[in-house]
Amino acid sequence: MGLELESNNLTGTIPPEIGYLGPLYIRLSDNQLSGSIPPEIANNSGLGNLDLSFNQLSGTIPKEIWNLKYLSLLVLSSNQLSGSI
Repeated sequence: MGLELESNNLTGTIPPEIGYLGPLYIRLSDNQLSGSIPPEIANNSGLGNLDLSFNQLSGTIPKEIWNLKYLSLLVLSSNQLSGSI
């Protein structure tokens, strides 16, 4: 199960509720999403793939992402994010 909305001209911010969806993958790449990545995304404990590339996201990469024990793919390229991986 997953959320795949690549190249859909999505705008706005990623809501904190994304952490409660429960999909195994989230692909929101190639949109116009802005703002920061909500730390609540780490509440989705089964998340295996997260692709937020090619958006306009900014701020620091939430440290909570590293608590996702099943995360095997993380793509954050082509954003204005800061912080270490």
